[in-house]
Amino acid sequence: MANLNLLKRVGQTVKTRVGRGGKRGKTSGRGTKGQSARAGNKKRPEFRDIIKKLPKRRGYGKNRGRTVDGTIPAPVAISLTRIDQIFESGAEVSPKAFFAKGIVKGRGAKFPMIKIVADGEITKKMSFTGVGVSKSAVALIEKVGGTVVPLRVPKKPRHVHVKAPKVVAKKGSGKKNQKQ
Repeated sequence: MANLNLLKRVGQTVKTRVGRGGKRGKTSGRGTKGQSARAGNKKRPEFRDIIKKLPKRRGYGKNRGRTVDGTIPAPVAISLTRIDQIFESGAEVSPKAFFAKGIVKGRGAKFPMIKIVADGEITKKMSFTGVGVSKSAVALIEKVGGTVVPLRVPKKPRHVHVKAPKVVAKKGSGKKNQKQ
């Protein structure tokens, strides 16, 4: 039969209060001296300082990636071999042409972004307008004799402002010499 003196205590253990005599006296496991050995010790969080030093891009949604912001559509990749099979020689390849052939679905006047990738070969001469084309695909298209109109015209390089050299005043041109 169980006695009251044999029962074990169940529940949370009481926190040991260090620094009040007993087995953890003197420095009470805090080491010696310094900020962390004192009462009320609270170190500044390092990561907050690092994060605050990073530049912030202003505006709503600028810091979001494509995976987070669902409003930015991913481009539809179409290979050169597929284009070679679908279009005839001398055809103009554009988003409207893809829509007419039923390759890409659009909503009204809006078409998804299309990018031509160099997967395979092209044998027919075609002109590409209004679509993104990879560098390797451009090389293959131009090799056959086709033309590519860039989707975005590269910006002109900005004018770099150069500060004018400082003019050093000659000796004797101050106020003292003007009175004479």
